Amino acid sequence: MNFAIGLVITVGCILGGYAALGGHLDVLFQPYEFVIIAGSSLGIFIVANATSTIKDCGKACLEAVLDKAPKPRDFLDVLSALHALMRELRAKSRSEVEAHFDNPEESEIFRNFPKLLANKDLVTFICDYGRLIIIGNARTHEIEALMDEEIETLAHDRYKPVQAFQAVADGLPALGIVAAVLGIIHAMGALDQSPEILGGLIGAALVGTFAGIFLSYAVVAPIAQKVRAVRQKQLRLFTLVKQSLLAFMNGAMPQVAVEFGRKTIPSKERPTIDVVENETTPTGGEPALKEAA
Repeated sequence: MNFAIGLVITVGCILGGYAALGGHLDVLFQPYEFVIIAGSSLGIFIVANATSTIKDCGKACLEAVLDKAPKPRDFLDVLSALHALMRELRAKSRSEVEAHFDNPEESEIFRNFPKLLANKDLVTFICDYGRLIIIGNARTHEIEALMDEEIETLAHDRYKPVQAFQAVADGLPALGIVAAVLGIIHAMGALDQSPEILGGLIGAALVGTFAGIFLSYAVVAPIAQKVRAVRQKQLRLFTLVKQSLLAFMNGAMPQVAVEFGRKTIPSKERPTIDVVENETTPTGGEPALKEAA
């Protein structure tokens, strides 16, 4: 919603201000200038990125526009699932707990949190380190180093669309100049025409410069920043899992371990300790869910 509102304000102010100055909006309608700029930037984008990155850019753009960043409810679901899993690890045998990590789709704990279960990367992250905890031979500092390495790898992959969009944004002003130069070349071939025709051709050429700068700073660059913000919050879920499991491995009780994870949540989305306690205790219920939503 914020993305749409911001874009409407930007376009409205630019076009409204131009019209208020006496400009004619129809002059800005130069489809071939936009074909040159948009087409060349799309081609460069395809050349510069792997197919997997191109596909992920579409997904990332949709996440940015729809603001698919984790909400307080999502953080609470992860904390509640971790608390339940850690209680199982403390109270039950290895064979009884292994089923949760070997087949999370059939695990009663994971099935209680469908949004978490739909996050395949996060579920895999939890299950992989849950298995290592069950084995019992891994040292905490080794697990922490492994987690850091995996989170860094995930971040590198998740930020590829940010880099791709930013590269396009950086190149758009130059492509706008290319479109403008081509328009000027076309105008130079009509020097024998009337001033009205020649002026129209020059004005059409300058629209290319305007379009390149506008698309760069008002559309593509903000998308890149929004994608970065959304995916940064998504990665925060992995940090939450990391800190909770490490605290548990160091001997903390499940309720204390999830508190380590809660502290990694951004302040505006962070649930209070009372909400988390109500969520993770058997008597926790609907009031806590509503309060955190």
